[in-house]
Amino acid sequence: MEKLKIRLYGDPILRKRSEEVTLFDASLSSFVKDMIDVMFRYDGLGLAAPQIGVSKRIAVVLKDKEPVVLINPVLLKVSDDLQEANEGCLSFPDIYEAIKRPVWVKVKAFDTEGREFEVSGEGLTARAILHELDHLDGKLLIDYLSPAKKALVKSKMRKLWKK
Repeated sequence: MEKLKIRLYGDPILRKRSEEVTLFDASLSSFVKDMIDVMFRYDGLGLAAPQIGVSKRIAVVLKDKEPVVLINPVLLKVSDDLQEANEGCLSFPDIYEAIKRPVWVKVKAFDTEGREFEVSGEGLTARAILHELDHLDGKLLIDYLSPAKKALVKSKMRKLWKK
């Protein structure tokens, strides 16, 4: 596997709506395995394909310490109850911001074999699922912040780009 790199905020691919996966084959399984490896290498709780430069609707999320593959995921239901917690993103290294998200979520998706399934999660798992689904639609952590916080995060990212 070539060493896949995390795309950082500012990379245009992070703002595009990802394309549906239509071909479920060995190359898809191999790519998903690489995604899981990258997620673990960077100590992430989830990873979306655009974060490694591929504009496809694929995400992996940790649930009960095991990776769950979400291909072409669709949000089915979220709880009305919200929880605010610090949230990070591999595309925004070392930046953590308080974000309100539903406490519970249910999605349907496909696995690498093209089989449809449903998965739900609560707490940190729900947060990770919603975060990765946002990535597939070009929505980022910074979009949840106030103008002042956005400016601060952009300033931190500019310093990082210069390195």
